Amino acid sequence: MKAYELQQPGSADAWGQVERPAPTPGPGQVLVRIRAVSLNYRDLYIALGRYPGTRPSSLIPVSDGAGEVVAVGPGVTRVTPGDRVAPTFFQTWTDGPPSPEKTQHALGGSVDGVLAEYVVVDAEGLVLLPEHLSFEEGATLPCAAVTAWNALVAEGRLQPGQTVLAQGTGGVSIFALQLAKALGARVLITSSQDAKLEHARTLGADGTINYKKHPDWDEQALALTGGQGVDHVLEVAGEQTFPRSVRATKPGGHISLIGMLSGGFARPDPALVEPKKLDVQRTYVGSRAMFEDLNRLITQHHLKPVIDRSFPFEQAREALRYMESGAHFGKIVIAV
Repeated sequence: MKAYELQQPGSADAWGQVERPAPTPGPGQVLVRIRAVSLNYRDLYIALGRYPGTRPSSLIPVSDGAGEVVAVGPGVTRVTPGDRVAPTFFQTWTDGPPSPEKTQHALGGSVDGVLAEYVVVDAEGLVLLPEHLSFEEGATLPCAAVTAWNALVAEGRLQPGQTVLAQGTGGVSIFALQLAKALGARVLITSSQDAKLEHARTLGADGTINYKKHPDWDEQALALTGGQGVDHVLEVAGEQTFPRSVRATKPGGHISLIGMLSGGFARPDPALVEPKKLDVQRTYVGSRAMFEDLNRLITQHHLKPVIDRSFPFEQAREALRYMESGAHFGKIVIAV
């Protein structure tokens, strides 16, 4: 089979295409024919050698994919050949709160990912795709969509009428926009480009902030909420923007620490957080149960993921360079 390996971390060209023997499922395992994968900034940072943690040699990269079950190993009853599925980001986090044991097997990081024609995964680490989604659309869900769901619903307990602030127009933030609107919330969204903000408005954004024109975007968020502040912030930029996120949030509000786009993950300063009694949580994807809850909402509201561009398998490195450019809106997909 064809696959990509992480060969020389340090640039967006770190992936090399190789030939590998097709894997065979053992007891409790499933062989999946991957039809599409989608990229996350984590994939780029791993390629650049800037993501924390060590990697196995010749790692198959990328966490997010979708395809169909080809074969099942002994003892597998959850899925059958022909089922349309997506592997979970954490193969052993089925339900409940996270723990080191549940989060130690992260696809495309500590174990092989899905940028290959065939993968073997744990039968417990699969979910069925919503029927109305294509493989490319389904491939966008495991990391970005589950992260947005965890931040807003599982941890954030989002209520109708509350206000969400999503930073940027990448995968997590656009899923947050779609999910929050489906759940009856208001959404503010930031970007450095007016064209992207206008696109966000077509998806239902209630307010937009160009942070290049308004570096004091926290003041803009306060103005858009009548001085009260927002109920939830999805903090994807990290350490440099966190103080503004605190100022934009109302007392008792919730901030999800997700990304490190500004150079590193945010480290909450008690002097900023405690006076406002904020609930600040590190959100790192989520469990299989969260993924299944998310898929029920996606099916109920017939939501469709926003795909900016799809690349052929042979152009996987071009897809990663496109992510590095920051030109995308929503998700980048590679057809396998």
